[in-house]
Amino acid sequence: MTFERVQHLSAELSVRETARSGRILPAAHIFQREDVTAFEAVVYNPVICLILQGRKEMNIGDQLVSLAEGDALLVSHDLPVTSKITQASSDAPYRALILSLDLGILRSLYEQVGETVSDTQGAKSLSASVADPAWVGPIVRYLELMDAPLDIQVLGPMILKEIHYRLLLSPIGGMLRNLLSVDSHASRIAKSIQQIRTSFREPLAVGELAEVAGMSPSSFHEHFKSVTGTTPLQYQKDLRMIEARALLERGVPSVSVAGFEVGYESSTHFSRDYSRKFGCSPKHHLARAS
Repeated sequence: MTFERVQHLSAELSVRETARSGRILPAAHIFQREDVTAFEAVVYNPVICLILQGRKEMNIGDQLVSLAEGDALLVSHDLPVTSKITQASSDAPYRALILSLDLGILRSLYEQVGETVSDTQGAKSLSASVADPAWVGPIVRYLELMDAPLDIQVLGPMILKEIHYRLLLSPIGGMLRNLLSVDSHASRIAKSIQQIRTSFREPLAVGELAEVAGMSPSSFHEHFKSVTGTTPLQYQKDLRMIEARALLERGVPSVSVAGFEVGYESSTHFSRDYSRKFGCSPKHHLARAS
């Protein structure tokens, strides 16, 4: 019954967001598509995503994740992924509730509960599972605030804190606790991820990244792939490709300009990497945008 309530409220929220052309609830929004898609690339920030209708597939490094109605996806680190919607129609669109996670709230809660629970999950940044009523319940109450602006302002932060708390203590919460533990591999890799994100246009200095993480280069490579599912170089390349595609879709003057803007010195090298990532040339995407 709780999940059905989320489905109903999310459909209502989608209508309101469309009418307003923006968010109603600060931390949550509805993603909806009426058609299947090819693989698209995006960077996920820390979120909990609840699949309400339809199906989706995601590639994270070498891992393929399939999601269907009733499944949940938890992402703890900034993570470049490719995904496609595999089941959607105008009568039954793909619909997902996406709730942004606040690391400040999680850190505050972890200070209180971190030592009282054991971690059963290794260091990783993504987990797919069946939605848990323990945290779906407070999500229902958060969605029920959508028609009450004052309630959103006053009660919203308290309910969001409860959602974070329930997630932290849930079976998939070990992933979050690993991230929040100061000296964990997941926490150290998060620092190096931030470094890559802020300087992804620059040549990758693995030695410096390993130093930021407090690891040897070989240990850094091993733990980076364990957490993200990919190598530091591929992570950087994925960030570059995602940004380049956004530039091309905005109508950047040329392919070579797009490549230069994301850190490539060779237009040929850029076009080769882009085609390998997206299955078509950057010229194709630029022409489609113009």
